[in-house]
Amino acid sequence: MLYVPLETLLDKSKGSVYKLVVLAARRALELAEGQPNMVGMNASIKPSTIALHEISQGKVRCKK
Repeated sequence: MLYVPLETLLDKSKGSVYKLVVLAARRALELAEGQPNMVGMNASIKPSTIALHEISQGKVRCKK
């Protein structure tokens, strides 16, 4: 399993765990429905893990 530091994720979600969970869940659902990933990871990795990596790299952001 690939490790994503929680501190990095919280910085990207403006310090809110709730926003982080909602953002990751929405992006993971998009990935599961067939949207291409933006980090170039292998397709065999779970959508939730890919979503967390996209958030940590700043590819996916909160609207507010």
